[in-house]
Amino acid sequence: MTDTAHSLGDSRTLWELIDRRARLTPGRTVLIQDERRLTFGELREACERVAAGLYARGVRPGTVVAWQLPTRIETVLLTGALARLGAVQSPVIPFYRDREVGFALGACAAGFFAVPGVWRGFDHTAMAGRIGARGVFDAYRDLPDGDPSTLPPPPADGTAVRWIYWTSGTTSDPKGVLHTDRSLIAGGSCLAHALRLTPDDVGSIAFPFAHIGGADYLVMLLLYGFPAVLFETFALPEALGTYRRHQVTTAGGSTAFYSMLLAEQRRQPGEPVVPTLRLLAGGGAPKPPELYHAVVREMGVQLTHGYGMTEAPMITMGSPDDRPEDLATTEGRPPEGMEIRIVDGEVRLRGEAVCRGYLDPGQTAAAFDADGFLITGDLGHLTGSGHLVLTGRRKDVIIRKGENISAREIEDLLHELPGVGEAAVIGLPDAERGERVCAVVEQPDGARPLTLHEVAAHLRSAGLAVHKIPEQLEVVDSLPRNDTLRKVLKYKLRERFTGADTA
Repeated sequence: MTDTAHSLGDSRTLWELIDRRARLTPGRTVLIQDERRLTFGELREACERVAAGLYARGVRPGTVVAWQLPTRIETVLLTGALARLGAVQSPVIPFYRDREVGFALGACAAGFFAVPGVWRGFDHTAMAGRIGARGVFDAYRDLPDGDPSTLPPPPADGTAVRWIYWTSGTTSDPKGVLHTDRSLIAGGSCLAHALRLTPDDVGSIAFPFAHIGGADYLVMLLLYGFPAVLFETFALPEALGTYRRHQVTTAGGSTAFYSMLLAEQRRQPGEPVVPTLRLLAGGGAPKPPELYHAVVREMGVQLTHGYGMTEAPMITMGSPDDRPEDLATTEGRPPEGMEIRIVDGEVRLRGEAVCRGYLDPGQTAAAFDADGFLITGDLGHLTGSGHLVLTGRRKDVIIRKGENISAREIEDLLHELPGVGEAAVIGLPDAERGERVCAVVEQPDGARPLTLHEVAAHLRSAGLAVHKIPEQLEVVDSLPRNDTLRKVLKYKLRERFTGADTA
């Protein structure tokens, strides 16, 4: 990390980081979207105006403001404005629906809710009305604007909880994960250091900015002073022209992202799909070693993969100067300040980038051990060189395209469907998604054979988010169970259906 980045990484709050970068390189571009560009100086100025507009509407330090917005410049402006005010912001992934959004807003007691109006055919404003959200405003049609001279002093305490992110965990309802400005700055600093980025790079944000990776990526831009291209929706090959036009040098996301780019490369072997691209980086889902080797061999770029979660967005990360065998088979090394302890094969964490806990105090108490280490539920070991190898998860969570999906939530809804006797939902290895969602069901005697289309229609009507709907259905005579509590043995289902074609 450069001396400048090290210095900026000492910022106490996100707003202080925005302000210091704007003073250092006000004319350098930070955000690019379609034909729009925003410099670091313009970012600070616009965020202050939005903050003043929010202040006039009643948003104060500590006010909880939830927002469910796609990856757009206005989203970053709202984030910066809330950071300027010292409000508590609660980002919600854009494709969550009534069930998840209603729970999140109620649990965090949000006083305001920013939505994108109608986005990709779904009316978020109407949903906000159905769930009784307070202080609803369309951030794309009515982003507040005001006079910055009316603002109170910016926040100075970077250790106060100012972020509530949501993760499905192992229960039906999402869990509210508590972060501070300092924990997010620590995560972004570690990521930037591992990737060896420079001010000459051009990045890209092709994933939901509401994901905790959005804030971490913003921190990276502020530390190193380089720009990123924003994608409101991401699809290939449509996005390739944007990558080429803006000469993107580093891109990333989850395992699915690597696979998509590799598929495009295979359509034009020998000719780089993005000539300026030098580095792919990401995490959030398992990475098969063969995928690493194929990307390096066929695309001619480096691939570094890491390990993170909503509770600790940057745990380990592969570095471009790591050995190929480490990049292919491990999740990288922890940065300075991240302690990893392996207890009975389970990964535990302690460091500034780790969350403060959960909204539910009971969940917090259960998540940390007596020494203050976060109990991840992931299984793994450290190599002699300090690289982390993950071998599985104790948590019953499916990670599809970097997003956590609760199996129990889907199972509970499946049990409401006529024709389902018992149900188990599992994640199966998938080269594109990391894991795909598979529903395995028993049917009562005499029931009409169930179809995947019927299952999907039922779950949609129940308000389940689209990305959680199973892509595979398997009907079995009986689910495998143990001999004591008759608990379903999901590992047997994974063994049986791994490699099976999507039904």
